[in-house]
This record gives sequence, C-alpha cells and structure tokens, in this order.
Amino acid sequence: MPITMNRALRHMGWANQRVYAAFTTLPEEALSAFIVNPDWTAARILQHIVSGADWYVFCLGIAAWSDIPTPKSAGDIAMLAATLQKCDAQILSAAELEDEELTFFEGERASKVLRSTLLAEAALHATEHRAQLMDAIESKGFSTISLDSIDLWAFESYELNRS
Repeated sequence: MPITMNRALRHMGWANQRVYAAFTTLPEEALSAFIVNPDWTAARILQHIVSGADWYVFCLGIAAWSDIPTPKSAGDIAMLAATLQKCDAQILSAAELEDEELTFFEGERASKVLRSTLLAEAALHATEHRAQLMDAIESKGFSTISLDSIDLWAFESYELNRS
C-alpha cells in the first residue's frame, strides 16, 4: 500500500478536536492569552486555525470560503470545533483524489497550486498554530493539553488501541 497524506490529515483532525475540547474547559480569560504579539491572542489563533482550514477547503474547490468569527466563550469554541471538524473531513476527502494542479480565485487574482501542496500545508498549518496556541496559554499560567499528548506517536497509539 502506498504511503499517503491520509495519516497526517487524520492526525490533524484528531489533534484539532482534542485541543478545542480541552480549550472549552478553560476560563474565558484564557482567550486573551498571547506570547509576544497581543494581536495573536488564543482567541485569534483558535479562529485562525478554523479560518485556515476553511480556506484550504475553498482552494481545493470543495466549498465557498466563509467568514469565521473570533470566539468569546466556550460555546463559541465548541461551534468553531464543529466547523473545524467538517473542514478537516473535507480536506481528508481530497487526499483520495489524484494529485493535480488546482486553480482558485481570490477576487480577480488566480492562483495555481498542486493538490498535494494544499494538503501538506493544511496539516502543517494546523500543527504550527496548535503549538503557538499552547505556548500562548501556558505563558499566562493556563494548562490544558500537552503537545506530546497530541503528537503523531500519541495518534498512532490512539488508532491502534481503538481497533
């Protein structure tokens, strides 16, 4: 069986859901946590991860690009998690297709990219910002989930124990 992006994309969806679920247990003031740049609060990062996934779905030609709100409460985070789960599933479904050059438009500007590039970037983008999110909240004394508990090794263990 050839190696595909499926495992990395399944991991992305699993890790995203674990992080968003853990975040709903934190006090609302955790949403204002940031590392260095106050424009990149935990709330903004949570929104950005979902907005990014939504954008990849758009670029893959699956659905229209949406306006994703910045969360202000645990309920908002749960709604973002549901949107993210849908986007992650749509991104994973694109991994079953042949690689080809895709064209997408942002206004009048056309961009071309390989499907495989979009899929890889989707997984890397989510990973990068989950780490940024954990650093932001830990720097302000909040604790939710360790990055080790959502890495690929943890995901492999999860999948093997699920069977």
